[in-house]
Amino acid sequence: MSITSKFIAAAVSASALSAFAAGALEKTECIAPAKPGGGFDLTCKLVQSALQEGKFIADPMRVTYMPGGIGAVAYNTVIAQKPDAANAIVAFSGGSLLNLAQGKFGRYTENDVRWLAAIGTDYGAVVVAESSPFKSLKDVMAAMKADPTKVVLGAGGTVGSQDWMKAALTARAGGVNPKTMRYVAFEGGGEALTALQGGHIHVFTGDAAEAQQQQKAGAKIRILAVMNDKRLTGDMANIPTATEQGYDVDWPIVRGFYVGPKVSDADYKVWADTFAKLMATPAYDKLRNERGLFPMAMTGAPLDAYVKKQVAGYRKLAEEFGLNVVAAK
Repeated sequence: MSITSKFIAAAVSASALSAFAAGALEKTECIAPAKPGGGFDLTCKLVQSALQEGKFIADPMRVTYMPGGIGAVAYNTVIAQKPDAANAIVAFSGGSLLNLAQGKFGRYTENDVRWLAAIGTDYGAVVVAESSPFKSLKDVMAAMKADPTKVVLGAGGTVGSQDWMKAALTARAGGVNPKTMRYVAFEGGGEALTALQGGHIHVFTGDAAEAQQQQKAGAKIRILAVMNDKRLTGDMANIPTATEQGYDVDWPIVRGFYVGPKVSDADYKVWADTFAKLMATPAYDKLRNERGLFPMAMTGAPLDAYVKKQVAGYRKLAEEFGLNVVAAK
């Protein structure tokens, strides 16, 4: 091959690589692994707005809903059917990591996707309907202690999920055996909040930001407690913590995204760099705050290390409650 030919080949190769890398931000899709209205929806909508308003993408990001198994269907679909889809990101939360620790995503573990970015954190919350006789977390616990069969709890997750875990930890902190809880599992937080307002359940153990967003949208609900060691800021500054009310329960909920295992290093870097730039802007802080999320900005290798550490911690917690635990392969 002549020097000229080599130069042309190299130029074409570089051009192709550039086009391939740029493709990550073209016709973008955010997969929310639940029905509309829950925390995954909130996560996708936040980034959809931030990317568009910050002009990081030319076309509006499409949000696709893929409910099933509290994230399991989306996880399996991306790995098996869209492993190299560079323009598709999938929302995850601390609950996703807890499910992975228990083997609820089938044969796949935390090592089977590429963890991309953490974009904020939420906290667990205890929520009731506006018409509920429960005015505080102490009221809920008193009723559960008197007769746990008369207080129906519910949330977007089965036994062992993070929403169940929040209920179990709260019950345990109040001296109630979690095995006596009446708990109803829903496919997502949106469904659970609808059931709460309809009187089908009495208490929702979900996420603070998710509940507040629904409240702002007109949901007739009341947040009794936030699961953090100190009060949150902003609109939630007036909501007492579980700790204040005598129940030592702390449950932060990371929110972020992963991509398929075969997404190229070049495309992965495009996304990671884009998220890093995006989250460093005041405009993003404003959008995140509007959705009740608190600062947590992490991409690439640091996020991967964080995820692996969290999953290991959740395995230990699951063991304490006698739940199934699966080791990473």
